[in-house]
Order: sequence, then structure tokens, then C-alpha cells
Amino acid sequence: MIDKIKIVGFKSLSDVSIDLGKVNVFIGANGSGKSNILEAIGVMSAAASGKVDDESLMRRGVRPGLPRLYKSSFKNIRTPPHIFFLARSKMVSYSIALNNPLTDPQLAWSYKTENFSQNSESIISRGIRDSKKYNKYQGLAALKMVEMESSNYDFSLLESLNDYAIYCPNTPTLRGTNPDLQQRAPVGLSGGRLAEALRELQSYAMKNDEVQDYLDEMLYTMDWFSNVDTMSSASSLLSPSVPRSKYIIRFTDRFMDANRNTLTAYDASEGALYVIFLAVLALSQNAPSIFAIDNLDQALNPRLIRAVVKTFCQLTIDYWEDQQILFTSHNPLVLDGLPLESDDIRLFAVNRNNFGHTQVKRIKITDEMLKLCNENSWPLSRLWTMGHIGGVPNV
Repeated sequence: MIDKIKIVGFKSLSDVSIDLGKVNVFIGANGSGKSNILEAIGVMSAAASGKVDDESLMRRGVRPGLPRLYKSSFKNIRTPPHIFFLARSKMVSYSIALNNPLTDPQLAWSYKTENFSQNSESIISRGIRDSKKYNKYQGLAALKMVEMESSNYDFSLLESLNDYAIYCPNTPTLRGTNPDLQQRAPVGLSGGRLAEALRELQSYAMKNDEVQDYLDEMLYTMDWFSNVDTMSSASSLLSPSVPRSKYIIRFTDRFMDANRNTLTAYDASEGALYVIFLAVLALSQNAPSIFAIDNLDQALNPRLIRAVVKTFCQLTIDYWEDQQILFTSHNPLVLDGLPLESDDIRLFAVNRNNFGHTQVKRIKITDEMLKLCNENSWPLSRLWTMGHIGGVPNV
């Protein structure tokens, strides 16, 4: 698990350090830099895998861009020659400085420096003086990981970084009518392969009562269906003109006539599909140990997302060991589902200062906030919309 990240010179992140928990929620105005934080970790992930180019970035859900867009650009401030990233766990740290010229951009970013250390012992180190010694477009950490089984070093941080992905599902892909360009296990970055992922999760839950309980709790936050499963053929439920995958999701609507009460993912509520998507990421054995979701609250009713987030956080405290999630949100009721009394659950307000630099501040519930809430019977979401905790536009 990543305990701390530092980002310098990447997009609007001029110099940002963040101490992370297990569940990390970023709130802020549009354009404040929330997605830039998720993408910065994606660039670190690509670097840890051995190469930073469009292919490796897109595989992790990072929007590819030219150096003039990746490197910070502010008025009256010199553009930094490189972008710097650091990730640290309890005993291990990994940092890289990447460069790509503004005037003649290359297909891949070059490694200016790369360092990996454990308990202050340097395991991997390269600098400017080593530029002729190593392939500047190839990361050393990925090569060193080949030796991890025969070494005493802890490579869990690099392994977690390597699997990192930013998910941003959309309705056509969740329904199975649009292909997912970035397929992964258990589910694609846009929500592809959802039926197969649900099938695998339900099979796993049958052997694990705890997983089954959490799965039921998440799925039945929606009360209109009595059952959800998968089937291999939809010929009797779907029009021949509708594209389909090998498996499709089937819902049984408890309000409909028993002879005609079956719906597929193509006809069902998009919110139901989104909850299944979140359940898969939360409970699947194949989910990445570290992942992000951009705009967690899309397609969900405010009260529903509050209930789902509450279950998500309870999973973190009771079930997850090393899994870590970051997500952005614009829905105030998400905050009301966060048990912020737990240090594993962290809320961050993201703003831009007068120079345009993104600033990230952890929001801790103070006695003053509690007093304000108790005196007025306000939930935390009310404090956010009123501007008491930051992360709001100046309108």
C-alpha cells in the first residue's frame, strides 16, 4: 500500500505531497486537478513497469499527452525540465524523474533519475551520469523485479504500482453493446467484461460467506429486482440487432408479471450496472491492489451512492488487507457515507491557488465542525456545499 506520494511539475501539480489511507476521496471544483492526481500515479505505474509511452499510459487509464501538456506551465514560472514522482510505503520508496523535450517530443519518456530503496538501503539508483550506461527509455525497477523471488527485498510497492488502473465506466460499455478498448481482469477500464466478472464473483462468493454477505449488501441497495445472475444466451431476451458478448447479465424484476419479469443489462437501469461494477472491483480476487475511479458518483442516485460508499468503506475496514482505492466525486452525499473517524478513510479538498497551482488539503473532522453540525442538525455534505471545508468553485 502507498503511504505517501509526491508529484512535482506534472500538469497543475507544481509541488504536491499527499499522505494516503486505504480509501481516499478527492473533492473539488471542476478543473482543480483531481484527475491529475490519479493520472500522476498512473505515470508512476507505467514507469515502474519499465516504459512510459502512450501505450503503457492508456493501459492504465491515463490520457496520453505531449510534453507541453504534461509539464507544468504557469505564467512567469520557468517550465521544469523534467517531471518528478515519488511513492513511499512503510519501508520502501520508489522515485523517478522523467524527461521529454518540448520542441522535439519523443514517443517514450526518458528516465533522468530512478531510485528504489528499502530501509534507506539503495537497491536501484540511476542518475544523469548513468545516461550512457543504461537504455534511457527502459526502467531499471522492472528488470530488478525479475530477481525478486531470489532476493530478500520487498517489491510489493512496485507490484502494486504496476497493476494500478484508473476506471471510468460508461453506460454502453457496461451494457455490453460497446467494446472496451482497455480490457483487464476482472473488468475493463470502461466497464467491459462486466457479465463475465459478475459470473466469476458469484462463483467465488458461493465458497466464501463473508464475500457473499458483502455482495448481497451492495447489490440489494437497489430494491426493484429480486435476483441478478448471468446467462450464456440472450436470444430470447435481446433483439438480434443488439451486439452481445458471451455472457449477459440477467435481472428478475420483482414488480413485473412472473411470465415476463426478466431484463438484461441492455434494458436495465444503468445505476444497477454501475453498482455491480463497483461490487466487482471491491470484492473480486483479481482486482488490482491499488486502483482509482474517476467520478465515482456518476449514474447513481445521491442516497444510493451514499449507501454504496458506506459499504465500500466498511469493506476496507473489515475485509481488505492491502487494497487501496482513490476516487473523485462531485456528489455531496458521498461525504455522508464516509466514516472519517477511521484513519483508513481520508477526505481531501482539492483547490487551485492564485497562481493556478493545485493544492491538496486533508479534511479532518474538528470539534468546531462537529459543533456546527450538531447545533444545526447538518450532515457533512451540508458543510461542503456551504464552503466550510473547501473544494468548491468561487461562484
